[in-house]
Amino acid sequence: MTITRRLRTARGLLTGFAATSAVHLGAIATGASVLRHATKPALMPLLAAQTLARSPQAPKLLAPALLLSAGGDVALQLGDDTAFLAGMGSFAAAHVCYVTMFVQQGALDDRRRTALVAAAYAAAWATMIGQLWPDLGDLKIPVAGYSLLLASTAVTSAGRGWRTGLGGALFLLSDTLIATRLAGWKELPGHELLIMSTYIAAQYLLATGALGALEPTGEEADKPGDEYTGAAGARLSAPA
Repeated sequence: MTITRRLRTARGLLTGFAATSAVHLGAIATGASVLRHATKPALMPLLAAQTLARSPQAPKLLAPALLLSAGGDVALQLGDDTAFLAGMGSFAAAHVCYVTMFVQQGALDDRRRTALVAAAYAAAWATMIGQLWPDLGDLKIPVAGYSLLLASTAVTSAGRGWRTGLGGALFLLSDTLIATRLAGWKELPGHELLIMSTYIAAQYLLATGALGALEPTGEEADKPGDEYTGAAGARLSAPA
């Protein structure tokens, strides 16, 4: 596939992801449950396809992370306890992929920065779990374990730059809002809309940030024949 065709395909898939996201969020806002359930399973597969179309050098664990997230999205829509735990397990596997991918990209190279970020997220995790713990019932251990993986994604994503770092933080926020629902806390206005808008933004930022780490800059980007540049002035970052 030529660079131009690949970019065109990636742009089309990104448009599809954006449109599906808008329809999904609109369905939540208007209470259109059938449309909401129909669009949610398509979100992460579209984003996974877009990342693969955008760059043949996409990290091998990126698409699995997104597709495992899609599996979690589907399971969480089923509503029963078994499906919920299955969904949590699928998301946990997605976070293992994210953490491994970011570590492979050098997220822990700056040890001082990593220690500071890890300390901040550890404090946030301990505070969150401490507040939620009495109200989680039988979900205490699963939520605590899953949230540790989620915090690990937040820490390692921060080591790859502001885009992935923001994505990790938004993912943590989104799932914290789910945890408060599990604990039976009073919901915020537009609670479900907040959960999904922060989740969609988080996944997009994590995916595009992971791809951005592969793209050449400076002199490397200006080498003759570099496939990341061309007559259209298009780098593979263009669809973002």
